[in-house]
Amino acid sequence: MKQLVIDAGRSAARPVQWREGSRPGTGRSGLKRMYGRFVALRVRPAGRKIRQAARSAELPACWLLAEWPAAEPEPAQFWLSNLPADTSLTTLVRLAKLRWRIEHDYREMKQVLGLAHFEGRTWNGWHHHVTLVSAAHAFCTLQRLARAPKETAPA
Repeated sequence: MKQLVIDAGRSAARPVQWREGSRPGTGRSGLKRMYGRFVALRVRPAGRKIRQAARSAELPACWLLAEWPAAEPEPAQFWLSNLPADTSLTTLVRLAKLRWRIEHDYREMKQVLGLAHFEGRTWNGWHHHVTLVSAAHAFCTLQRLARAPKETAPA
């Protein structure tokens, strides 16, 4: 994968902003912009399991997305995606970088809201517990979003 991106060249990397962070900066909301340089290529990954799973003789095409920081001699992170061929680079990057948000939310649900504290033995009990934790997480998220953005400290 790395060699495919290197062969595409440094000039193939395009800057993409995927969200605004939590630190003060120059973004629309007064927060720092999260951005990087990315290369997106259409590839056909090979492998015995992929070949066996393919319904046709031709292997399925997918996206190879790579983050290539400006200061680095080669790409740093890679993702494969089966999103449609007409998916924009910005959408690919936003979805790839969404993993951090998902991990953060899962950790919050386990540690703060008690997702990992279930000790019952029934499916209904587990389902009830997960549903209540999910509702609590949704409530906390809505409360966090309803608050005014943090004021930036005067320079």
